[in-house]
Amino acid sequence: MEAASPPRPALAGELALLLLLATLWGASYSFIKLGVATIAPITLIAARTLIAGVLLLGIMRWRGIKMPRDRATWSRFAIQACLNSVIPWTLIAWGERFVDAGLATILNSAAPIFAFLFTAVVTRHEALTARKLIGVVVGMAGILLIVGVSALDHVGQQLLAEIAIVIATVCYACGAIFSRGFKGLDPMAPAAGSLLSGTAMLIPLSLVFERPWTSAPSAASILALLALAVFSTAAAFVIYFRLIQTLGSVGTTAQAYLRVPIGVALSVAFLGETLAPTAWVGLACVIPGVAAMTVPVRRAGKIG
Repeated sequence: MEAASPPRPALAGELALLLLLATLWGASYSFIKLGVATIAPITLIAARTLIAGVLLLGIMRWRGIKMPRDRATWSRFAIQACLNSVIPWTLIAWGERFVDAGLATILNSAAPIFAFLFTAVVTRHEALTARKLIGVVVGMAGILLIVGVSALDHVGQQLLAEIAIVIATVCYACGAIFSRGFKGLDPMAPAAGSLLSGTAMLIPLSLVFERPWTSAPSAASILALLALAVFSTAAAFVIYFRLIQTLGSVGTTAQAYLRVPIGVALSVAFLGETLAPTAWVGLACVIPGVAAMTVPVRRAGKIG
């Protein structure tokens, strides 16, 4: 008898979760845009990391997963927090005060491009193939089209905001490389640990520089913050770790290609944003550039 193939409903369910994950992460840029309208950037991200970190810690305890307690691991959590949340999320939140959520979504999609450049130049744990090199060139061309073509038209905060979001993208790339050191832990441990470490850094900064008690956030900003923390951070991490186990790391990366058009579509539909023609062309370059570097090539079977 032939071995039974996996049931299609189960696969359909996992693909539905993949689409949900892409939607949650794509929506995060719109939530940030609504949040920073009346909440200062550092305060917004401090609250995001606190709420999401506590929720993940609760999920870990419910699952019986213990957090490590040694100083070395928590030092790595702190570094991961700087690369994955403290610096990039704050830069994105500040940047979205001056640029549209859709544009931020496109610029952030280039993280795999920078990750590949760093691995090729610094860690060298991946081979530099012609296809990946073409992907880098096409992807960087997309970024230049988005940022560089009209840079002289808005020298000032908008250009600085775009640069800040690109720097955040570079941080994501470094964080992806640094996270390779957490292989011995349950995947939720570094997620919760880095979020809680980030909270410990961000709350004092928020208190000193933004004095959140003097602000008057709107109901829309508060709801956006809660959605950002609960759905686009805590819930998204849970779904992500589930998909890593069922679809594998390669299959789960497909959300990166879905996230960009979904994020842009949500910003256009719900925030009324519009993108310049060069941004659309840049989007058409960034997505295939990222795909060229991350989608694995199927090796041909042996002949004879």
